[in-house]
Amino acid sequence: MLPPFWDYRREYDELRDEILAAVDRVFNSGQLILGPEGIAFERDMAAYVGVSGGVGVNSGTDAVYIALAAAGVAAGDEVITVPNTAVPTVAAIQVLGARPVFVDIREDDFLMDVSQVEAAITTRTRAIVPVHLYGQCVDLDPLVALAKRHELKIVEDCAQSQGALYKNRKCGSIGTAATFSFYPTKTLGGYGDGGMVVSDSEALVSRARSLRFYGMVDAYYAERHGYNSRLDEVHAAILALKLPRIDGWIERRREIADRYRRGFAGSTLRMPRENGHSRHVYHLFVVEAPGDRDATLARIEAGGLKCSVQYRWPIHLMRGYEDLGYRAGQFPVAETKATRIFSLPIYPHLRDEEVDEVVEVVRASI
Repeated sequence: MLPPFWDYRREYDELRDEILAAVDRVFNSGQLILGPEGIAFERDMAAYVGVSGGVGVNSGTDAVYIALAAAGVAAGDEVITVPNTAVPTVAAIQVLGARPVFVDIREDDFLMDVSQVEAAITTRTRAIVPVHLYGQCVDLDPLVALAKRHELKIVEDCAQSQGALYKNRKCGSIGTAATFSFYPTKTLGGYGDGGMVVSDSEALVSRARSLRFYGMVDAYYAERHGYNSRLDEVHAAILALKLPRIDGWIERRREIADRYRRGFAGSTLRMPRENGHSRHVYHLFVVEAPGDRDATLARIEAGGLKCSVQYRWPIHLMRGYEDLGYRAGQFPVAETKATRIFSLPIYPHLRDEEVDEVVEVVRASI
């Protein structure tokens, strides 16, 4: 039987007893918000990434805007990122009142074209948000050098890349700060929304901790304008028990990716590239089809398989972002990729025989 595009229930079956025990422990603790489970998970997550501090928040989107705010980005500033990302990256910049400024992506790996960033810098630029899309890191060394020359902050968007490596360093450990999402489909996913800001800067972590709690340091007294964005104790407890397993789950994702590559050898389907400086974690397995992508997807779906597209529209061409003033043709690589790509099912509990069935249906459809 063909697998769904994504399904968490096999993972839940495997972990059910531990998860229910964790939920019961929290419910019996008498503390549901900002308690010991959250503190322990923030510590463990920061250690996993390789930084000194973490701040749990209620979504990956919140993590981006709180990290930017904690880094000093404010209304009227400009933040450089890419148009081929999930809307939350850009929405978080807009929430601050800052302006997203886009640069195009590279043709071979779908990631930020770092060589275009310097030309996008103005006197209002305060930060760069490299998006480690699909599970692989942007080329960070030249970006960090550029940011130092222009005194800019780097906030790594690691929503899709937890566990990925850049030159043997974990993603999220290289920029000024980094943000993670615990949305259910993520490599480390919860059973609802959640996110985290991590950084080696004690001052930035302290500001983020205050910003997520109405700007307070001590209860009922605001030191600054803040928000309400907290990772609850139940989710912290569940994520903490899953954290030690993610390296094994990443290895399984990489096995599935290799199986896809072997299965599609000699076909016209273009496989994702893994850069020499990276360890790809394959949050998504994004391929490019020759010819009419949507017609191909229709044939695949007629064969009983559901695929997905991440993402069908670059941000600058969405009605919601018309006010930024961009037009079609300004980011040709991102715009072209959006018409060609689609994603195959990939998650750790996918079985080998299901991967082979996916290959069979897709091969018959291209």
